[in-house]
Amino acid sequence: MAGELSKDEQHSPLGNVKILSASYVKPRKALGRKECQLVTFDLPYLAFYYNQKLLIYKLGDGEFDKAVEELKESLSLVLEDFYQLAGKLGKDEEGVFGVEYDDDMNGVEVVVAEAPETAVADLTDEEGTLKFKELLPYSNILNLEGLHRPLLSLQLTKLKDGLSMGCAFNHAVLDGTSTWHFMSSWAQISSGENSISVPPFLDRPKARNTRVKLNLSNPSDAPEHAKSAPNGDVNEVKPGPRLREKVFRFSATAIDQIKAKVNANANANANGSDGSKPFSTFQSLSTHVWHAVTRARQLKPEDITVFTVFVDCRKRVDPPMPESYFGNLIQAIFTGTAAGLLLANPPEFGAALIQKAIENHNSEAIDARNKEWESNPKIFEFKDAGANCVAVGSSPRFKVYDVDFGFGRPETVRSGCNNRFDGMVYLYPGKSGGTSIDVEISLEGSALERLEKDKDFLLDF
Repeated sequence: MAGELSKDEQHSPLGNVKILSASYVKPRKALGRKECQLVTFDLPYLAFYYNQKLLIYKLGDGEFDKAVEELKESLSLVLEDFYQLAGKLGKDEEGVFGVEYDDDMNGVEVVVAEAPETAVADLTDEEGTLKFKELLPYSNILNLEGLHRPLLSLQLTKLKDGLSMGCAFNHAVLDGTSTWHFMSSWAQISSGENSISVPPFLDRPKARNTRVKLNLSNPSDAPEHAKSAPNGDVNEVKPGPRLREKVFRFSATAIDQIKAKVNANANANANGSDGSKPFSTFQSLSTHVWHAVTRARQLKPEDITVFTVFVDCRKRVDPPMPESYFGNLIQAIFTGTAAGLLLANPPEFGAALIQKAIENHNSEAIDARNKEWESNPKIFEFKDAGANCVAVGSSPRFKVYDVDFGFGRPETVRSGCNNRFDGMVYLYPGKSGGTSIDVEISLEGSALERLEKDKDFLLDF
């Protein structure tokens, strides 16, 4: 089930975080060799970084070691279904990327560490990401490095009064829906279930069976933005804006207020969606954020601002795929307008743009996008999110606070330090439940300072 890492592979202790051990975890039973090609929905993310998630749990005295052993044991069981995460990226003789698993592969990397001076409250109170960096594996590691690294790395850190679970998932292999399907399934097994309730659907080519050859083998083959990764040429990287990150926690009352305002205005004005369909919570919150970020950036009226959202296509493709489809089945969709036009209009103007872009992204649009990409494959760069963008990832629909491994629900769930750029937004359900939503925003420093003082944005903070 587990194998030790070499000394060279072990993470070096940083700050007050000390590495105690490192090992690999494999599926408990032998599965033989299995292969599955990556499809058009997966391939553009090869030059993104590993997708990091951080979950913080309370633990009693003396419970950490037992929790770690139980987590490893349940991980070996759930990997029998999610064995792709225990494999590696590979390329066949035609240069087509895929996920390869064999019983002699290392499996999932599990690092155990301790931060004896850090309490759970220190991390739940963190509004940025500075305190998270030492608790997360694979910072600044490209998904392309999954050719040589595990596709999932975990760091379990003992806190003064709890456990930090830092996860790094290879984004070329799975999206957010699949990430949280895996996490909830692992939690089921860890909590004592004999099997998972919903097995993953692993046949990616059912969604798209076009074989696309990519000439990528090393991190240096990736687009320019990715060359800050190890083995890249850092001298070619132009320094970007100084970014800050902050989580804004909107209560259920605030979210309901935002949604009611946008829909009330839409019903009273012609700027909305012609009154034919109300704006969803997502569309209402999105226009609220888009307006506020545009104000904070102090753009010129003629400057274009783009709103980008990564849309789940499982029910949009033809034929539809099950929710349990394991992989990436998302596409970025875009809408934009002049900053002056956005801010001169009430919030339902932006909400209508967002609603129209989402509703128009049907199976025909998805197919056209795929065909366009396959005819001229392009690996995504962060700048592709659009000019002066607000780009939304993750979803408040993910039941992240239900991930209970047998020692309680998480105290907080956050995104890590990777895949952040000016305008990136991650949405999570609020811990308080209901319609509450946590909004993680990365912005240029001075713009974020202005956002923090924007009473129209903050509402009841």
